Amino acid sequence: MATKKTDDVFSLSSFDPAKFTDSFRDFAEKGAAQSKEAYAKMKTAADEATKTVEATLESAQSGTVELGLKAIDALRTNAENSLSHMEALLGVKSLSEFVELQTSFVRKQAELAVEQAKSMQEATKKVAENVAKPGKDAAEKAMSSFKKV
Repeated sequence: MATKKTDDVFSLSSFDPAKFTDSFRDFAEKGAAQSKEAYAKMKTAADEATKTVEATLESAQSGTVELGLKAIDALRTNAENSLSHMEALLGVKSLSEFVELQTSFVRKQAELAVEQAKSMQEATKKVAENVAKPGKDAAEKAMSSFKKV
């Protein structure tokens, strides 16, 4: 019987070092290229995240200053009104004048307190929107990049 001799896949005679070297080089180059690409994407993402955090902190800081100044202004107004009221009370000549002055003062202070509360609420809302904006923009950008993929 004539048998046809086939080369064994695992035999050393079928091993070509040049092909192995070329294959290994291609594999290493592809791996290096993929690593560089992944690093570039991670670096870009980290830079964008850093910018977002910085913008958020800047907004929070300026918002805190704005709210603090509004609170100080409200305190100053209330203190001035109270001092003016005390001066007016010193000139009271009768009990009815005292009651009228006191009632008027309380009514004006209540109206002022409502006005100041609305003002603080609006300012707080504005600050919250400004603080959330960089994060919201970054999230929208990230979501749009996912949609493209």
